Amino acid sequence: MTTELVVLDMAGTTVADDGLVVRAFTAAIGAVGVSEKDDRYEGMLKYVVDTMGQSKITVFRALLDDETQAQQANAAFEGAYGDLVRGGACTPIDGAEDVIRGLRKNGVKVAFTTGFAPATQLAILDALGWRDLADLALAPGDGVRGRPFPDLVLTAALRLEVTDVRRIAVVGDTASDVLCGRRAGASVVAGVLTGAGRREDLLEATHVLDSVRELPAVLGENR
Repeated sequence: MTTELVVLDMAGTTVADDGLVVRAFTAAIGAVGVSEKDDRYEGMLKYVVDTMGQSKITVFRALLDDETQAQQANAAFEGAYGDLVRGGACTPIDGAEDVIRGLRKNGVKVAFTTGFAPATQLAILDALGWRDLADLALAPGDGVRGRPFPDLVLTAALRLEVTDVRRIAVVGDTASDVLCGRRAGASVVAGVLTGAGRREDLLEATHVLDSVRELPAVLGENR
């Protein structure tokens, strides 16, 4: 079945993370009084790593009982991550841009999705000069739930007028990305090993790839 839409995660899939999430998390949790020496820090950090790919405000709500603190931590996280990106600490996964340009040249639509806030997503796209690289960029908010809910994929399908969810391919580096793609009904749900996810985290994927560079071959087999 010919693929009409490829939905690509950003950090860890098309954009190298290089520890930026952990650095931003440390700043965020410090903003609500939890230092690296705090007994709670290691457990909180583990939860952040285990929930990579999910909406960050949802993660902070799970870590902090107080909604005000969760919002404060989330704002601090997005601010710290954005500063790192604007400071030049953001690089593309090798070959990702060529893959995206090749897909679009062949008539396949491409959507970027993320667990970050819209402003952070735009900061990443601007830092890489990718604002016009894909057909669409989506982030959680305005009634669109983050991963592992299927909303981001289904919203992309609606906005880009996909004829059948089975003609969608979803690519990400975490279990949340994979679950999101499965719940959305995509035929190809590929996990990549360039980010937070290990092979054992991606068992529900239809394919496990060393990198997004291998995606065109998978889509060729799926025709």
